[in-house]
Amino acid sequence: MTERGKALVEFNCARCHAIGKTDKSSHPDAPAFRTLSKRYPLTDLEEALAEGISTGHPDMPEWVASPEQIDAIIAYIASVQQP
Repeated sequence: MTERGKALVEFNCARCHAIGKTDKSSHPDAPAFRTLSKRYPLTDLEEALAEGISTGHPDMPEWVASPEQIDAIIAYIASVQQP
């Protein structure tokens, strides 16, 4: 499941976000995925992904994920969290 999640974030998110354990986000407003659990519980991402993530800056595309995609994305993001 984490490989599917990795593929999804590589395709949909990696243009701006750091999605791995050591890479750097190319967009200054895009947090590294490995630090997301420090900001809020990862389970809080489920609703945002299901409803379509949208933010206050125009560079972030709106994307609605299916329940299966959400599970895979959360599993992948959990796998790269810093302690």
